[in-house]
Amino acid sequence: MILVRHAKSNHAMNGQRDIERSLNEKGMADATMMAQRLLLKGDMPDAFISSPAKRAFTTCSLFAKVFNLPAVPILTENKLYEASANTFYEVVQNVADQFSCIALFSHNPGISYFVNTLSSKQIEGMPTCGIFAVKTSIDSWKDFRDAQKDFCYFDFPKNLS
Repeated sequence: MILVRHAKSNHAMNGQRDIERSLNEKGMADATMMAQRLLLKGDMPDAFISSPAKRAFTTCSLFAKVFNLPAVPILTENKLYEASANTFYEVVQNVADQFSCIALFSHNPGISYFVNTLSSKQIEGMPTCGIFAVKTSIDSWKDFRDAQKDFCYFDFPKNLS
């Protein structure tokens, strides 16, 4: 499983709802760069699942474009907007078992809380366009919460290693 926090976004304009905030130029560039880094790692999601917020969905769409996998669906999950760690587990447990590697796109603080429940690797806060990945051996996503999860990597735009 791959978790991605949305890339840098514009501040809300007067009267604009938070869910409608778009990516700024740096966010667009970071999303493309981080998708390319993820592609080099060889992890190929067979489903992209995004919060409905414009900044998360745009980040997700940019990743899908870099991966150039036209058969891979982009699914919108309303629960990923302002999600708690428990809500992330609920979303994952409801993923169709036809998908073996999923990429979830969401927001802080929930995504940071969630990644810190997944392994012994702890992070202070998921940076914008940060990527956190774990592997698990499960036959059904319903078993994800209690399954052993192994940390794979954590990457973010300012990571120079």
